[in-house]
Amino acid sequence: MLLKDKVAIVTGASRGLGQAMAVDFAREGAKVVLCASSIENLKETEAQIKSLPNTNCILTQANVSIGDEVCEVVKKALDTFGKVDILVNNAGTTRDNLVALMSEQEWDDVLATNLKSVFLFTKACARPMIRQRSGSIINISSVIGITGNAGQANYAASKAGMIAFTKSMAKELAKRNIRVNAIAPGFIKTRMTDKLPDELKQKVLGQIALGRFGEPKEISDVAVFLASENSRYMTGQVLVVDGGLVI
Repeated sequence: MLLKDKVAIVTGASRGLGQAMAVDFAREGAKVVLCASSIENLKETEAQIKSLPNTNCILTQANVSIGDEVCEVVKKALDTFGKVDILVNNAGTTRDNLVALMSEQEWDDVLATNLKSVFLFTKACARPMIRQRSGSIINISSVIGITGNAGQANYAASKAGMIAFTKSMAKELAKRNIRVNAIAPGFIKTRMTDKLPDELKQKVLGQIALGRFGEPKEISDVAVFLASENSRYMTGQVLVVDGGLVI
């Protein structure tokens, strides 16, 4: 078990990539702190984890862009399990629009959820990780943060910001044996991509070298690797997992 006795916080754990990562972390032996905007939304993830043998998880609720609520999640993790070894910053949202039509609220909502939350959770978890002189922080960015995308300037900016933040934190925390890396997924089969028009799906598939969308498991496998000792000499890296969309 690659993560035996580790404690992991996973934000946005109610569905999609967050759910897949939380379940796989538990399968690999980690005690998992599930975080989402609603406890009720975490019940499905909890059920999947509880269906596995010898697993342990707790449910937490927070607006991830509010510092006090973020600190409460980390405090609950520490009160329950005594430490935090792994942080996965996965919470995210979209408010797509052309910049000429985008409201300040659409910009602020995406930057607060996608980027400010990464700052808040990293700051809150860095303190216990510094004391224990170990930790792995994984930020779930996107290939859109590398390439940009029309109609998604807010989302692209937030995901590009995550990459820059990842590299900065890797430099700040390396001396304390805390590694900080990012994953930049391409098009993955989630509820979000399911809603895309068929015409757009076919266009995107034509640009992917492997000719298919990815599975959430293919992102969680990379996250497990980055959380484990198998990646112990990696920090400040951005792993693009996109089937060859961006080459």
